Amino acid sequence: MTPFLYERAADGRAALSSGARAGASFLGGGTNLVDLMRETIARPTLLVDVTGLFREIEDHGEGGLKVGAGAKNTAVASDSRVRQRFPLLSQAILAGASAQIRNMATVGGNVLQRTRCAYFYDHAARCNKRKPGAGCDAIGGFNRAHAILGASPSCVATHPSDMCVALVALDATVSVEGGNGARELPLADLHRLPGETPEIETELRHGELITAVTLRPNAFAARSSYRKVRDRASYAFALVSVAAALELDGNRIKDARLALGGVAHKPWRAHAAEAALRGRAASEAAFAEAAEAELSSAEGLRHNAFKIDLAKRVIVDSFVKLASKEELRR
Repeated sequence: MTPFLYERAADGRAALSSGARAGASFLGGGTNLVDLMRETIARPTLLVDVTGLFREIEDHGEGGLKVGAGAKNTAVASDSRVRQRFPLLSQAILAGASAQIRNMATVGGNVLQRTRCAYFYDHAARCNKRKPGAGCDAIGGFNRAHAILGASPSCVATHPSDMCVALVALDATVSVEGGNGARELPLADLHRLPGETPEIETELRHGELITAVTLRPNAFAARSSYRKVRDRASYAFALVSVAAALELDGNRIKDARLALGGVAHKPWRAHAAEAALRGRAASEAAFAEAAEAELSSAEGLRHNAFKIDLAKRVIVDSFVKLASKEELRR
């Protein structure tokens, strides 16, 4: 681990002042950053500890919530308002990690966690994300867990967060503060596809700090679910995950939301599938057509082509269950 300085920020203003310094990184729960520092992948010269800041979960508007970036994942998943209004989010968080990690990890840290690609962590491997221009050994290597959507010749890594998949499906926005003031942006626009610069993972500028995530009211609470397919029942990253929601008018699909995890460099909002469903009668055939529309651009690698069919099947099964009377009575 590279030597570094440590400061505990007394408030948001102090955090932003220290975080603007060259080589500074913000420290929340540390469940990802500390691992990266231990492996000498991240080498901050100053850690600005924001633990204890921005931890509130507050009502926002009529039925919305504003979740502080410093709130622990456990606190969010167990909050009665989250469970009632946004059960999709609670389900995703609980699917994401062990209880010990959820007790430490923060919302902001979860949003900004980096890829868990084995080649990214292996200094003997070529990785454009770790060393720009080095190449990507995952493309010709063991790539079972890697991307099938939005990848590039420079990087095929996937974003690891379960929580972010739910937040993207729920049209969440993030509040950001920095030296140039405050701004808000859709969480779906925060993360970047790899392109030729996979080392640049988000739209944040140096010294900017996520302070909150806002969830606005929606009509999906009663018909939403998070499904995660993984190699083992717990403590594993998704091969494919599906955050799905339906708003029905009788048997007619008034609106739909769909986001995928484990398939791309960022949480993948499935706009093509949503557009294919609006106004249709809820049926397995309609859901299958929507899944085909979304995965039409998917490209499998040597070891992960199975993800394409798997994603289609999980999408269809998720929507079928949401539309069924049995699911609605739960």
